[in-house]
Amino acid sequence: MEGTIFKIQRFCTDDGPGIRTTVFFKGCPLRCRWCHNPESQSFKPQLMYNGELCVNCGRCIERCPKGCHSFEEFSHSFKSENCIACGKCIAVGCNSLSVSGYNISTQKVLDEVLKDKIFYDSSSGGLTLSGGEPFAQYDFANELLQKAKENNIHTCVETCGYLRDDKLKAIIPLVDLFLIDYKETDSQKHKEFTGVENEIIIKNIKSIDDNGGKIVLRCPIIPGLNNTDFHLKGIADLTSNLKNIERIELEPYHNFGVDKYKNLCMKYSCKDVNVPTEDEKQSWVKLIKSFTDVPVKCF
Repeated sequence: MEGTIFKIQRFCTDDGPGIRTTVFFKGCPLRCRWCHNPESQSFKPQLMYNGELCVNCGRCIERCPKGCHSFEEFSHSFKSENCIACGKCIAVGCNSLSVSGYNISTQKVLDEVLKDKIFYDSSSGGLTLSGGEPFAQYDFANELLQKAKENNIHTCVETCGYLRDDKLKAIIPLVDLFLIDYKETDSQKHKEFTGVENEIIIKNIKSIDDNGGKIVLRCPIIPGLNNTDFHLKGIADLTSNLKNIERIELEPYHNFGVDKYKNLCMKYSCKDVNVPTEDEKQSWVKLIKSFTDVPVKCF
């Protein structure tokens, strides 16, 4: 079976226990304002243009079948509206152009993952599916997880938790650890920030727990949006009723993905958000710990 991914990253240490290989899936049903992987949102391959690396050679204009490239006053202009990510413009060898996303079979992914099995075995590591949203390509993710288990590889899935309950329950036995996002306690604010309400996500977190799935709750905290006492207490309240949660991981806002938005001709809606200070981070940890005994880690 084939799916669409945009990266396979080896020797990861923050995507589950031990040394891991993380496979980043294309496509996501959410549109989080603070998303730092905008290339993961679309299910289709996308052309990325880095103007800082462009030497204005003009060869891409000759290759592009859709007229997406042009020069205005000796400056390169890229219009993404008609781009089909065919990659013909990249064939000129220009460093400013790249395609994010490609189709690949589960067997080829597994072949890449197996290259580092000796490191998984020695560090209690394994395979992590991330994205995007892995379960948005459910059949591809399912088959890849099955192949991993057949090869005795520990599996993690980083997920937003937004999928049908029956599909989730069917895949729980194949996942050794769920790294599941919890973005906002208030459902209407959750919809404002991500495009969807949170009832399905909360229900699925409880379903994973009820069916024996191990959980790390990952919580992006964005100053000015969800760094409220209400939400921080909501994180604690949710975890206090889970039997199989290992810890809470707070993921403070960072702006590492800003340039990606520019390269994809996408608008970045968190440009005015400030990166939190260490004191702010510790205040979040302290508040959550005052309401729950679940371990809290802050990146």
